[in-house]
Amino acid sequence: MGLEIDFIDETEQQQEKTFQLVEELLNLAAQKEGVAAGCEISVTFTDNERIQEINREYRGKDQPTDVISFALEEVGEDEVQIIGAEDQPRMLGDIVISVSRAKEQAAEYGHSFERELGFLAVHGLLHLLGYDHMTEAEEKVMFAKQKEILNEYGLQR
Repeated sequence: MGLEIDFIDETEQQQEKTFQLVEELLNLAAQKEGVAAGCEISVTFTDNERIQEINREYRGKDQPTDVISFALEEVGEDEVQIIGAEDQPRMLGDIVISVSRAKEQAAEYGHSFERELGFLAVHGLLHLLGYDHMTEAEEKVMFAKQKEILNEYGLQR
């Protein structure tokens, strides 16, 4: 048993093969990162308009983006730590992907939609696991992991 993934398709246009691809990739990434089986995440497929609203509301950037992650385990100054939930499934967070943007970027980068979607899903999961790319060193680590996972799955650039 791998991750428990709740898929939400706001576009109402995704096919079963899309869900299967993302599920397989996220489970491969979780396995490589040592994530325990049964951890839960949600993956939402949306469009540019909706992700722009989310980006504006949560990040203060009034423009569409490709993927946004909301980690549920970040405990910072303004966060509340939940006590007594040790026996509950680990909730990693939410990944929101703009399918429109994924298609645009696939064409722009000259690779398949599946490769771009896979990249965005893995990128989102790594953010949920605490990876970031704010510095050059962080970016090097995170992007190397993404490339390794995508290559192992067979989605080379």
